[in-house]
Amino acid sequence: MEKEPNNKSNNKWLALINIPIQMGVIIFLFSYLGTWLDKKYSNGGSLWTIILSLFSVFLALYNVIRQVKNLNK
Repeated sequence: MEKEPNNKSNNKWLALINIPIQMGVIIFLFSYLGTWLDKKYSNGGSLWTIILSLFSVFLALYNVIRQVKNLNK
């Protein structure tokens, strides 16, 4: 008899593979929003881009930590 593949293991690998994609999307979208806000409302500086880029990095890291904690349960 053949063993059935372990679906939990496959789900963990899928979640781990998706983490960098999610991080990239979050950081890209917030940075793009920051550049758009700078073009629309700023007077030559890049304050919105810097603020939203840093916020997106912290948000992405929080998302990674939360997902890894859920994988360990």
